[in-house]
Order: sequence, then structure tokens, then C-alpha cells
Amino acid sequence: MYLFVMVLNHTDKMAEIIEEFKRIGVKGATILDSIGSGRVRKFPGGEIPIIAGLKKLLENGYPHNKTIFSVVESLEQAREMVDVVESIVGDFTQPGTGIVFCLKLEFFHGGALGSSLKNQGD
Repeated sequence: MYLFVMVLNHTDKMAEIIEEFKRIGVKGATILDSIGSGRVRKFPGGEIPIIAGLKKLLENGYPHNKTIFSVVESLEQAREMVDVVESIVGDFTQPGTGIVFCLKLEFFHGGALGSSLKNQGD
């Protein structure tokens, strides 16, 4: 099993991406509001002005970006997820799109997968 992690800058495409994840068999994901350090550095003291923050929220209903976590059964499924996202938002190698990575899990228990993975060394 693998942990799929994606930071998505095109938050207006979130619903479409989640629907496509469901279509390809992704059983669940956790989505967090997030903001990149580059955007924080633009403002003195790291504070985002309330008016700018409200304006951004009202423009599209989402904060600056979203971080998505999902435990998937295979690296192939994680790659399929990347293909789905890139078909919707474009190539992740282009600036301002987002980042994605995948980590092999040593341990997993619970959640929508309904199974567990114990430490490989046990």
C-alpha cells in the first residue's frame, strides 16, 4: 500500500477530480486546506490580509490550494490518479499546477480500504 499526497493549486477543479478518483476505484481521500510558503512570504509577518483572504474566498469558494491524502493499494493506482489529475488541470511539471508524491507504507490500519498492512519486517 502507498500514501498518495498531492498539493493542488487548481482548487476549482476539486469536485471533478474527486469524481474521477471514485470512477477509477479510489476508495477515499482526506482533503486539507493549505497554502504554499511562497504565498505566505509575500506578506510581512506571514499574515495574509483579511481583505485579500476574503476576496480570494469569495472569488471561487476555496482557499489557495488543497492537499489531498489517500491510501492506495498499488503504485499503478497512484500513477493512474496522477494521469487523471493531469488530464483535468494540466502537466504537473508546469509552474503553478501543484506537486504530487507517493510513499510506500510500512503500516496501515483501518479506513475505507477495510484492511491493514503490518510492518514488513514483522
